[in-house]
Amino acid sequence: MTARLNIVLAMILIGCALSLINAQYQARRLFIELERAQSLSRQYELQWAQLKLDQSTYGKHARIEANAIRELGMVSLTPDRTQYLKSTELK
Repeated sequence: MTARLNIVLAMILIGCALSLINAQYQARRLFIELERAQSLSRQYELQWAQLKLDQSTYGKHARIEANAIRELGMVSLTPDRTQYLKSTELK
């Protein structure tokens, strides 16, 4: 009877040991996955900050006006270049 009890207890002990090993393996795997996700999150935050900076730079009125003058050859509107049309009333 004592031998059977020892064998059953040994089997339970082995099962518990294997369960502990599996739990530690899963915890390490999940920790590595968490670290990768956090690293990716930091990269996305950096990219987002860079995009916001680019948006604020490219959206400034002075930059848009300078590009319009330089690349498109546009000039500012002045009163002497303005043409006014007179409406003719139909009678």
